[in-house]
Amino acid sequence: MIAIFAPFAVQFALGGQHRPPKMSYIENKEIRLGVDLNMGGSITYLAPVSDKAKNVVNSADLGRQIQLSYYSGPVPYQPPGAVISQQWQGLGWNPIQSGDFYNNASKILAFENSGDHLYLKCIPMHWPLKNVPGECVCEVWLTLDHSTVKAKCRLTNNRPDHTQYLGRAQELPAVYVNAPYYHLMTYRGDEPFESRPLTEIKNRLDKEGNWTSWNATEHWAAQVDDQQWGLGIWSPVTSRFSGGFFSQPGVGGPSDSPTGYIAPNRTEILDYNIVYDYNYVLILGSLDRIRKYATDHANQIQQPVWRFRNDRQGWSLAQDVDTGWPIRGCIDLSKLSANGVIYSSEFATRTDRLHHLVVDLDPVTSGGTLQVQWRTSATGNFSPVKTFILSESGRRSRKFNVELPDRSVVTQLRLNLPPCRLYSVRLER
Repeated sequence: MIAIFAPFAVQFALGGQHRPPKMSYIENKEIRLGVDLNMGGSITYLAPVSDKAKNVVNSADLGRQIQLSYYSGPVPYQPPGAVISQQWQGLGWNPIQSGDFYNNASKILAFENSGDHLYLKCIPMHWPLKNVPGECVCEVWLTLDHSTVKAKCRLTNNRPDHTQYLGRAQELPAVYVNAPYYHLMTYRGDEPFESRPLTEIKNRLDKEGNWTSWNATEHWAAQVDDQQWGLGIWSPVTSRFSGGFFSQPGVGGPSDSPTGYIAPNRTEILDYNIVYDYNYVLILGSLDRIRKYATDHANQIQQPVWRFRNDRQGWSLAQDVDTGWPIRGCIDLSKLSANGVIYSSEFATRTDRLHHLVVDLDPVTSGGTLQVQWRTSATGNFSPVKTFILSESGRRSRKFNVELPDRSVVTQLRLNLPPCRLYSVRLER
C-alpha cells in the first residue's frame, strides 16, 4: 500500500520555511474553504463560518494539506541528472499537487474563483525529486454544499516513457488534519448502513512505522476531536481506506508536526497518456453528521457492475499488460498470458442480495477457462477457485452461477482469464 510511504515531516527534515501563502477563499453559510496558490492550489484551510480560526487542515510541509497524489513506475523513478531523496525513492513515479520534498512548489497554470466554486490547473512536482515537474497536468473543481466540499479531480498524463507499469494504490486524495483531530473513526463491519457500532483506528505512524489500511464498508472515515467533531471524507468509488496519526495527539495547529492522515485508495493503472478522473466529498461537522451524509448518499456508491466502455473501472492486472489507453469498449487482454490474473477494484456488497456472476467477454481462442475467486471482509482472503470452461470464442454475456457465502460482504473479485476482450463484469440477483 502506498499509505506506508505517505509523505510527512519534510519541513522538519529540511529545516526550510514555506513561502508566504497566496490564499483564495470561498464560503457559504456553514463553511469556509481556502486553497494556497503557492502550494499548487492544495486545500490548506477548512473551517466553520461560525469559528473561522478553527482550521482543521495541517500544512506543516508540502507533503500534507488536502491534495492530489499519484503513483506509478518505475521504482525508483530518477530521470537523468535528477537529485532523489533516499528516504522517498521507494515511492517511484509520484507527482503531488503541493510540491516536492525539497520545498519546490507546483506551478499554477490556470485558476478561477467564481465566488461559489474554485477551479485550478497545475503542473505537480515529483515528491521524491528536487525540482522535477511531473509530465502531467492536474485539475480540480471545488464546490461547497452546506457543510460539505464536493471535489472533482483530473490527471492528464503526457509521459515520454510509454511503458505500461502495474497498477498502484492511489491516494484519492491525501488528507492531513491537525493534532486535536486524532480519533480516526470508521465503519468496517459486515452490516453497513444499519447504524452498527463504529471502530476507532488507533494506528500510530511514529510508533508502528507505517499507516494502516482497512475496508471501510460504508465508504467513509473521519478524524475527530474529543467532542467527536472534525473532518470526514466520503468516496463513491472505493471502500479501501488508509490512515493513522503521527506524533503527539491533542495540541497543535496547521504548522505543527502532529497530524492525522486519511486517504481513500484504489489501485489504478496510470498509462503514459491517461486522462483519469475521480470525485470525493469532505464533510465538516460532528461524527454523527459525517456518518449520516454517507448513509444518505449510499445509493451513489459504485455498485458491483463494471462496464469497460471508457476506462478500466479500477480493475488492474497482476503482472501482464493490456493494450493501453484509451479504453474503447473493453479491456483488451488479447496479449494476456495463458492464465492471466485481473483484480477488481475493492467494494463492499452484501451477498444476500446477489447470487450470480455475469462476465461479458470474448476469448481470443477456444478451450480456455475462467477461474473466479472472491474476497470477503470477514476473512480478508480470496476463496477457493471456481472454474468454468470457455468452450468457444465469439460468444459473450456468459452467466456463471457462483455460490457466495451467506450473509457476508464481498469486497473484491479475482479472475484468471485466457487471452480475451473483457467487456463487463457484474454481480446480480
